[in-house]
Amino acid sequence: MISRSAQILRQIVQPRSNITFKYTSYQSANTSQIMSLSIEDRQSKNIHTAACLVIGDEVLGGKVSTRLWMYVTTNSAYFAKFCFRLGIVPCPIQLPRIEVIADDSSEIIEAVRRMSNNYDFVVTSGGIGPTHDDITYQSIASAFSLPLSLHQETFSLMKKLSKPHPSQLEFSWDVPSPALTAKKRMAQLPIDNSRSLSSQVLFPCDDLWVPVCCVNGNIHILPGIPRLFQKLLEGLQPILLPRLDDPNGEGVVRILISTPLAESEVAGFLSELAERVADKGVKVGSYPRWGKSRNTISLVGRDKEFMESLVDEVEKNVRGKRVSVEGEDDSDVEEKKA
Repeated sequence: MISRSAQILRQIVQPRSNITFKYTSYQSANTSQIMSLSIEDRQSKNIHTAACLVIGDEVLGGKVSTRLWMYVTTNSAYFAKFCFRLGIVPCPIQLPRIEVIADDSSEIIEAVRRMSNNYDFVVTSGGIGPTHDDITYQSIASAFSLPLSLHQETFSLMKKLSKPHPSQLEFSWDVPSPALTAKKRMAQLPIDNSRSLSSQVLFPCDDLWVPVCCVNGNIHILPGIPRLFQKLLEGLQPILLPRLDDPNGEGVVRILISTPLAESEVAGFLSELAERVADKGVKVGSYPRWGKSRNTISLVGRDKEFMESLVDEVEKNVRGKRVSVEGEDDSDVEEKKA
């Protein structure tokens, strides 16, 4: 049942957008290119595509709705914004792929193998804790025929930086116990003994003992706790920047225009505009805001000067005005109603 739920939710959370033939051709070419690369080349090639794999039964079980919100919405949304900010996007501009699966070894193995071949930069979220159902490390090890090994630096940092839980005040790092075994489980990493450890186990944050384990050159294993996920992802930025087409990390430009008109009212103009600016790498989007008086038009691309030249035309044709964030002008509408 969980497996079937995973398949359904995978489709629900996968971002949907208009994928043009140009993008499909690019993705196919990129996939073929990645599959032919060595592990070292996968870890150094320029990044054009990205994917996030959210792992955890608690995400799919439906028992705790806040967990669903925390793991799927928080981490996946943060990942999408991170990729957008750094310009880790294919051309034409496209959201990264996001999938959600259960703590099922066969699903994890299938997903990471496929994503490693299809995307330049892949992160996983969740399943690296101390309990029996945290199986991300061992599943990814199986996916790429790697042993699980106690990584001594991770274990040493764990002892140095982790704080004792209030329920474990008598815990000792030197005395064998079930608790010690459970903690060591979090330092048992998939390691390729034919490669240097420094390229496989990364410590992006000096104040965290949690590593980012890099497997097969492009799979980066992160925790599911949003605070840790976000901090470690940000810590990877200096490592990723040299591999971007935009090495300054400036990313892409987004212009938002608020309109009081219905989507059907502006659809004709937006379709014509989208076709006209496609060659400039600009994507035109329309987003309804349910229950609000205004909808949002977006222009996304890298040619800032060209995009700025479109603002007056768009504002005129949708009877709108430029805003810095969605909902910025909601108060103006409410005041007029009052």
